[in-house]
Amino acid sequence: MKFDAIVIGAGLSGLSCAIKLAENNKKVAIISKSTMNESNSVYAQGGIASVKDDDDNLRYHINDTIDAGAGLCNESNVEQIINGSNNAIQWLLSQNVEFSKDSESPTGYHLNKEGGHSHRRIFHYKDKTGFEIITKLIIKLKEYPNITVLEKHFVIDLKINNGICTGIHLLCSEENKIKTLIGDNVVLATGGIGQVYLHTTNPNVATGDGISMAYRAGANITNMEFIQFHPTSLYNPNKPAFLISEALRGEGGILYTPNNSKYRFMQDYDHRLELAPRDIVSRAIDKEMKKNNLNFVYLDITHKSRSFIENHFPKIYSQCLSIGIDISTDPIPVVPAAHYSCGGICTNINGETNISNLYAIGECAYTGLNGANRLASNSLLECIVMSDMVIKSISNKELPKNQKNTIHKYQSYNINNEDSQLDTVKIQLKQLMWENVGIVRTNEGLNISLEKIKKIKTQLLSYKLSTNIKVLELNNLLLVAEIVIKSALLRKESRGLHYSLDYPSLDNSLYNTTLNIKDS
Repeated sequence: MKFDAIVIGAGLSGLSCAIKLAENNKKVAIISKSTMNESNSVYAQGGIASVKDDDDNLRYHINDTIDAGAGLCNESNVEQIINGSNNAIQWLLSQNVEFSKDSESPTGYHLNKEGGHSHRRIFHYKDKTGFEIITKLIIKLKEYPNITVLEKHFVIDLKINNGICTGIHLLCSEENKIKTLIGDNVVLATGGIGQVYLHTTNPNVATGDGISMAYRAGANITNMEFIQFHPTSLYNPNKPAFLISEALRGEGGILYTPNNSKYRFMQDYDHRLELAPRDIVSRAIDKEMKKNNLNFVYLDITHKSRSFIENHFPKIYSQCLSIGIDISTDPIPVVPAAHYSCGGICTNINGETNISNLYAIGECAYTGLNGANRLASNSLLECIVMSDMVIKSISNKELPKNQKNTIHKYQSYNINNEDSQLDTVKIQLKQLMWENVGIVRTNEGLNISLEKIKKIKTQLLSYKLSTNIKVLELNNLLLVAEIVIKSALLRKESRGLHYSLDYPSLDNSLYNTTLNIKDS
């Protein structure tokens, strides 16, 4: 099974990359460990940032991105990605993707405004943009006979020969068999790491698999200490976190503490109030909760009519109503939740890693667009623009002549592990990360967590060679957690999404933190 390109992951970055490769007559395999309609991208509510309004311009968007990134953005890469935003929107429209329209707007579209943005520039489809995009791209993908879709296949590791990525080892979960695929190019589009935290907006599939396998292969992993906590997820104890879109705050939603005074506390933290960048709003909520011994704060959008809310936020309205909250008359209880990894596999503007023939795009990659904090609705944009860059690189590359690919069988053992024990260990890890490696950190907490993770890994050594996907995911989560903690310990300052009580000031002598397998 040999391909021109193997794309691992079926979110927006993976789907767009596979479709564009197929358009360039490449033989492509796209792999999903679940099904193609389960990814972080599907749950994206907000939208895609792109300049359309005459009052706005690309420079404003670039400046907003750099400002949110707290001094760590790669400004050249920011400019190239933002400059590709209009083409990204046009490409999605050509794939039959719909965006919410507004006949009274000079642009013809209803553009949202979100935290950190100086203008309304968020293209969206109501509050389910990701679902609309992914649904349409899956339909488009199936039109290409040169794309092989492998669902319910878990990629265990990359196949590396003499420093060159030549394919992958993957487990077919339905057959319980390990296979080897050979590819001239391998593209990691595996999404984020949210499941390493107790509270996360990410689905169960977000277990950091791509970052883990890249690290094991020797790829550089950069700035993993910068984990973005979305300020507002629905407070609903013992249930998976449900995202309350930043667009509600863009439409005038206010945050206040649940007491008689209804105090609008964001005025104490930032002049942009509820539309400050996510790191600032999350820390403010965290501080107010701790100061007042609260389990949540309120987000209030009741100044808008029920018809407006049902039209613009039907998914949020329905979800809240299902637990007895009518957001047109009642405030929404919200808490921060782990949402996005701003670090990842280090790449250049072409998506190329330090391993030949290995690419990374989307949330698992670090291009420097996000720096120390991601500007809202830049993530889906990066997926599409960077897929273009990868296509150009692959198309322009000459492969070595007579390159031989020797298939090496991947040794494995089918260990019948106790799933209940694995679930217990996973919860312990998630609790540990939430308490000690969350919105506010200390060196003591980081070191305690690192030692506990090392002990867990030692206990689970017998599980390592396995065809149990829970074991493979847990191994990846433990490795990713270790990388996040080590990266956090390296950054002896507070910047963007990394806030340390031991180092509350900025240190401008620090830039990136980069780890690779040599550091372990």
